[in-house]
Amino acid sequence: MAAGAAAPAFAADGLNGATLGAVWALPFAGILLSIALFPLMAPHLWEHHQGKIAAVWAGLVIVPLALTHGIGLTLETLAHTLLLEYLPFILLLLALFTAAGGILISGNIHGSPATNTLMLTIGAVLASFIGTTGASMVMIRPMIRANDNRRHNAHVFVFFIFIVSNLGGALTPLGDPPLFLGFLKGVDFFWTTTHLAAEAAFAGAIVLAVFYLFDRWMYRHETALPDPTPDKRIRVSGLVNLALIGVVIVAILISASWKPGVAFRVFGVEVEWQNLLRDLVFVGVALASLKLTRSEHRAANGFSWGPIVEVAKLFAGIFVAMVPVLAMLRAGTSGAFAPLVALVTNPDGTPNNAAYFWLSGGLSSFLDNAPTYLVFFELAGGDAQTLMTKGALTLAAISCGAVFMGANSYIGNAPNFMVYAIARSAGVKMPSFFGYMVWSGAILIPTFILVTFVFFR
Repeated sequence: MAAGAAAPAFAADGLNGATLGAVWALPFAGILLSIALFPLMAPHLWEHHQGKIAAVWAGLVIVPLALTHGIGLTLETLAHTLLLEYLPFILLLLALFTAAGGILISGNIHGSPATNTLMLTIGAVLASFIGTTGASMVMIRPMIRANDNRRHNAHVFVFFIFIVSNLGGALTPLGDPPLFLGFLKGVDFFWTTTHLAAEAAFAGAIVLAVFYLFDRWMYRHETALPDPTPDKRIRVSGLVNLALIGVVIVAILISASWKPGVAFRVFGVEVEWQNLLRDLVFVGVALASLKLTRSEHRAANGFSWGPIVEVAKLFAGIFVAMVPVLAMLRAGTSGAFAPLVALVTNPDGTPNNAAYFWLSGGLSSFLDNAPTYLVFFELAGGDAQTLMTKGALTLAAISCGAVFMGANSYIGNAPNFMVYAIARSAGVKMPSFFGYMVWSGAILIPTFILVTFVFFR
């Protein structure tokens, strides 16, 4: 009865954001502030109880929803978020994390400025073919070993997040989840390659050049420590995992093109067979990687489940806490965020592409960039054929904002936090949440301003 009475407060595709006030965004703000402040103010508490803290913030969304909108519709909304968004998201990360963790690049090279710049470039190219997560997991440990004799090396991994974990994923739908969602909505596979290449090359070249100059200055002004991993010939082992990453890519492409029309319902949410099969393939790839990879390869990589467990717990809370926030964004001018939505339209009714770039990017800096992309994709009309042609510049602005600005914070894109956790566990003194944003504000924001003037005026 409660669920039936609450039905008008829900849209056809979930929670109706037009009925929600801005207070519903407080739990999301709370979990972001927890991620930002607890590691600084109470690191021991955060290390041991971060999952519980995330659960508290998620509960502050779930309980009020159940009380005000009914248990049935609350379960349906949560099931939609967890089954159709969070679960595929975390299982894809699990598959790529496990497979990439089995690829051992042994030996060591000296982390000079030129070498580091080359490795970042290689990682950026890989990101568009095996995803930003896959490229990050393949390249992070060789980068750590190459720079483990430097007293001040945290900047290397900050730029690693900028370039490999974000900017490099702009050239194909396989590179970053937002672009894959666009592909599922009807955007041609190679549209991103042809329409985002100039923007990605421009932004990437600027950031790489800044890195090289800064790393060169740091390299000249520091005294190296004894190298715990002296230079040795490079060898690549565990290549079966590259084939397994290929299986992941094939599963994604098949799930987008194969529509058997078979589905079943869980708490009112329709789970389609092709998506279930895709997610089972992700699990199978992770298990196959564990079976086919020699344990000493993972040991040499310093592989542990800690980073993926940490990401899984925190992003479970984030996905739940952002449910009302995304609903209010979907409500457009009828929702609490109407003033933001109005910014994307010029007085003459034409799209404000600079605003699309900065709003989709600004929200992607803290929200998950995949659903944020979808919000602005729909706001721009939602028709892929129109957006690829007449609205090509608008779609490019949305795509670049979602992909590029995921680098603005540790939680803007899943690989960011994984790289942070792996580097920190290896002894790198990574900057805090706000410390990282000082770096991104100083390096990325001026770069994005230039991107705006060159491409999206």
